[in-house]
Formats: sequence, structure tokens, C-alpha cells
Amino acid sequence: MLLTGFEPFAGDATNPSGDAVRLVAAEWNDPERLVVEVLPVEFDRAGRTLTELIATHRPEVVVATGLAGGRSGITPERVAINLMDARIPDNAGAQPVDVPSRPNGPAAHFATIPVKAITAAIVEAGVPASVSHSAGTFVCNHAMYTALDSTDRESRRAGFIHVPHASENAPEGQPSLPLADIARGLRIAIRTSLDAETDATYAAGTIS
Repeated sequence: MLLTGFEPFAGDATNPSGDAVRLVAAEWNDPERLVVEVLPVEFDRAGRTLTELIATHRPEVVVATGLAGGRSGITPERVAINLMDARIPDNAGAQPVDVPSRPNGPAAHFATIPVKAITAAIVEAGVPASVSHSAGTFVCNHAMYTALDSTDRESRRAGFIHVPHASENAPEGQPSLPLADIARGLRIAIRTSLDAETDATYAAGTIS
């Protein structure tokens, strides 16, 4: 399995996605081999690094993760769109506007990890989680699109999970979860992606 997080960005000292994947790696004792990488918050390098990791390791499951400040729980993403539209520059100073992640690529890719089953399993474990239908248009969405665009959709599961701020260092007033709960949710996501033959079926849509 390949599990990725991101480095800090936008002036933050830490990024809970990068911290959480390191914690998952430190505590991993399942029989499957887990490869963990913290990606740069740069459109170009993040996409290239993720593509290279997938080509090198040929993982059965790819779970990329990133920070979604303002969210109060773990949110597996359902859709990645073929669009880079950056409200702020990335860590290399790049700020693409209305640029596709892959020219002439599909308009969108749906996650192939079992998004609803993952969400339900995390909630059952006592960690707040919900299905998200928008990974945004910044580097997280680009990473999700790249992961799905770089995998054999018939034999490999891939997707993206947004996490909230970690309580240990969340900005004042921001919703958060303890880092240990974030890591626990990601472990559940990996395990469910490996073990669930099909996704769960229940209403998880929105009306706005």
C-alpha cells in the first residue's frame, strides 16, 4: 500500500496529514507492506512524485491525504476534477488558474477506494467522518486526480482523504481532532480498502 500526506503550507508550522501518515508508519504491524511518503505542496512536484511512487512500488491501494482546514472530521473524497485553480500560490510559488491537471484527460475521476465503507468504518470506531464530494482545486485535488489517472483502475484502488487540523497544534477557533484519531482513521481506511470487496450503499449526498 502507498499512503501519502503533505508538508506544511500557507504559513502553517505543521500539516496533520504528513504527521498522521508518519504515525501510521511508526505503528504499522499488519502483514502488508506499507510505503509512506510526505509530498511537497507543489502542483508539479507532487504530481510527478506520486506518479513515480506508483510506478516504482505498484501498490494495491493508494491513499493520498491532505489538510482541509475548517472541516471537523475525516472526509474521504468521492471525486477529483481535472482542474487546477489555485486561490493561493503553492510552496514553489506556482498559482495555476483554469489549467487542467492533465490536458485532454477525463473531466473527472471517481475514487476507486470504497469511500462509503471507509467512512462508515471510521464512524463506527468513534471518529467523526463523512463523505465529501469536492476535493477542491488546489494541490490535494491535483494529487487525487493524478493518483487515479496513474493507476490501473481494474486492479488497483486509489483515492484521497482530507483530514482536519490536529488538536495538538490547530489554529485558534478551528475544528480539530487528536492526531492519534486522525491516524487511526487512516489505518481504518487502508484496512477497509484492502478488505472490502464492494463499497457500502447508503445515502451520503448533499442538497447544497
